Amino acid sequence: MARPQSVLDRSFTPAATGGTASTSGTGGTAGTGGTAAGAGDAAGCAGDTAAGTGHATAGTGNTAAGAADAGADAAGRAGDTAAPAAPGDTADLATGAGVAPLLPVVGGDLDIPLVGGGRTRHVNLDYAASAPSLTSAADEVARLLPYSASVHRGAGFASQVCTAVYEDARAEVARFLGARQDDTVIFTRNTTDAVNLLARAVAHLPEGPGRVVVLDLEHHANLLPWSSAHRVVVPVRPTLTGTLDALAEALRAEPTALVAVTGASNVTGERLPLADVVRLARAHGARVFVDAAQLAPHRRIDLAALGVDYLALSGHKLYAPFGAGALVGRADWLRLAPPYLAGGGAVRDVSLRPPTAAPAPAENGPPPSPEVTWADVPARHEAGTPNLPGAAALAAACRALAALPAGALAAHDDALRARLEGGLAGLPGVRVLRLWTDADGGDARDGDTRDGDGDDTRDDTTRDGDNRDTAPVGVVAFTVEGRDPDALAAFLSAEHGISLRAGRFCAHPLLGRLGASGGALRASVGVGTTAADVDRLLTAVREYLTTGPRGRYVHGPGGWAPDHDDRLLPGWASQAPTAPTPTPAPCDT
Repeated sequence: MARPQSVLDRSFTPAATGGTASTSGTGGTAGTGGTAAGAGDAAGCAGDTAAGTGHATAGTGNTAAGAADAGADAAGRAGDTAAPAAPGDTADLATGAGVAPLLPVVGGDLDIPLVGGGRTRHVNLDYAASAPSLTSAADEVARLLPYSASVHRGAGFASQVCTAVYEDARAEVARFLGARQDDTVIFTRNTTDAVNLLARAVAHLPEGPGRVVVLDLEHHANLLPWSSAHRVVVPVRPTLTGTLDALAEALRAEPTALVAVTGASNVTGERLPLADVVRLARAHGARVFVDAAQLAPHRRIDLAALGVDYLALSGHKLYAPFGAGALVGRADWLRLAPPYLAGGGAVRDVSLRPPTAAPAPAENGPPPSPEVTWADVPARHEAGTPNLPGAAALAAACRALAALPAGALAAHDDALRARLEGGLAGLPGVRVLRLWTDADGGDARDGDTRDGDGDDTRDDTTRDGDNRDTAPVGVVAFTVEGRDPDALAAFLSAEHGISLRAGRFCAHPLLGRLGASGGALRASVGVGTTAADVDRLLTAVREYLTTGPRGRYVHGPGGWAPDHDDRLLPGWASQAPTAPTPTPAPCDT
């Protein structure tokens, strides 16, 4: 059957859906069957909560958020729901003032309850854990669902559409990342899944398991999958220059197969000069893997220009939270690796052959053993029915980000981070966590920001295909002296409708290095964030430090929460007759 042209030009809209996805901003009002909501978000490993201080109560004892307070909060949010501005329309990129959303996201106007009564627009400053879906990604899924059918396994028209969309998504991800012509794109569940897949390949190289060099700043996903017997962890130094020197020393010590580094820290947002890392690795015969889970949502990436060999990312951090990720890179190692999962779709042929061993004394002897001819990449590592909506949403997000004017994504991100970091630095007792003293931009070795065209300004209109831009992305972690980060996060959620992360962010070694082994808070921004969102956080933290919470908070199994939490989950979100028992987050120790 001929491939439907409508899939290629992406212009068709099934009559059954109208081509749109629901973007209701109310989030569902609490029904009579609603259950009490916990103060924190149950968001998996990255949503870990810090251990309590052991104090049973916190706050001033005032249990109600008054209407006057809610009104004042609303007044301070004027302009929060403005439509996304055209890139470049932001008022002041130096201070972040007036920065509007860069792209529309689902839930951008979500209305949520506050403890003690009242409602407010949700302020999402937890993009680094899971970003909201772009409306274009949600629309793509809604448009696709009426065609639900098997990918690569059907002769029907709907199956042909699904197959075309899936393979188009693979090509779109490759284009977005500047992949080389012979690179492969393997769809995975997320970045963690992708790293584990590559780790299996490195463990099965023809010459034996390869040595892998990592830095101690990594997310657990880029530490734990590598075999401890062949993993070398290099402690970072106080400067980027010193860190690169330490990396070079580790590479000189012993032959290395792979250098595995983060593109941007999920704790501090700081970035390594990837071109320098690639240059060091090449000088010692090693390849480079980049964990781009936090880099891709904030900066454009060009694999070919950088010379990076492998890259992994997550759709749920790239505005496509439908359970898909990708491993992109050179095919040879992945072609030699045993299939990540054994099953349908990963094979070319399966037959049953008689056993070569002597028959067992059982009546019928041992069963025949399968003789398998495995498929080539990418199918070799994509056994089973693929996550088509996830791949389609990821591709849609890539298209939307790629369509932004050059430099717009970085400018929006830089402006919001500057406003956030500057505002936090002005609050008493607040310490913004940073790794390096020379990571605010410029070349890591000599500070040269010239773009080679005769002036002294950095050319932000290109992809980050060189090492000149090491400015941190919009992920900011901080501590407040004498305050439990989980208690502050509970206050921000319950009394101000602000979501951020408290804990150790699946980066326990790094938090210890930064002097925050008990946890920290992390605020992260994205394309749907506004300057008003940042200002609401700063105002709320200042209130917490000066006048304290309005209500009493208690510490329980799930962390800190209001003593009398009257916020109700929407009835559709929980069918349980009673509130669920809070459980500690998986990374809280």
